[in-house]
Amino acid sequence: MVNYQFISKSLFFPEQGILTIGDLHLGYEEMFRVKGYSIPKQQIIETIEDLDKIIKEIEKENKKLKKVVFMGDLKHFFSFQRSEGTDLLDIYEFLSNKISEENIILIKGNHDTFELIGRKMHDYWIEDKICFTHGNKLFPEIFGKEVKIIVMSHIHPSVTLHDSQRIKKESYKCFLVGKWNKKEVIIVPSFLRAVEGSDLISGSYDEDFFVVPEKVVNKFDVYVIGEKILNFGKLKKLISSQD
Repeated sequence: MVNYQFISKSLFFPEQGILTIGDLHLGYEEMFRVKGYSIPKQQIIETIEDLDKIIKEIEKENKKLKKVVFMGDLKHFFSFQRSEGTDLLDIYEFLSNKISEENIILIKGNHDTFELIGRKMHDYWIEDKICFTHGNKLFPEIFGKEVKIIVMSHIHPSVTLHDSQRIKKESYKCFLVGKWNKKEVIIVPSFLRAVEGSDLISGSYDEDFFVVPEKVVNKFDVYVIGEKILNFGKLKKLISSQD
């Protein structure tokens, strides 16, 4: 059995010392500047703040951080944008006080059309029974006998919940956990603070967009991220309850 824990919007494997971070989408706010909006540069500041809080929580629990896996879509623009590389360098600089550069693993996502700052990107990374892959493409290796857990991102899972009178509603990032092809699968939320993600309750799931079929994902447990991380049960039941 492979142990893991949710820490805020990250996934941590304490025995392996591996911290898993979902889609960063560096350059998201730059997209608005390109369109002519005047907004302050906050995304990289917020990203590093959130990373710092998570790492301090790991240290507070007297656990050791050995490796960080970024789960793809590090960049937001499909084309070249200089600021994205600069932001990633800032993240490397921050992490340099925690781990060595060789222990920063970059998974390739669909937005990662080329390597940022010359660092190698992997289609998947397998270590100690855990496989990390973005989720937009399938690779035979992720179903190897040695793999017990597959970690994915890509769909930015979130849920929007409303009261019985539909007067108030709130959106929350969430983790999804379930079984697929005899493997335990964990889908992590995006790390981007600006937006919660794709609302799975609204039925906006696109099967051409993600490798795990919708009927399988609907059987996954939903772990909603709030002040605490709570199990809200199966996604399909949650969808029914919000109809």
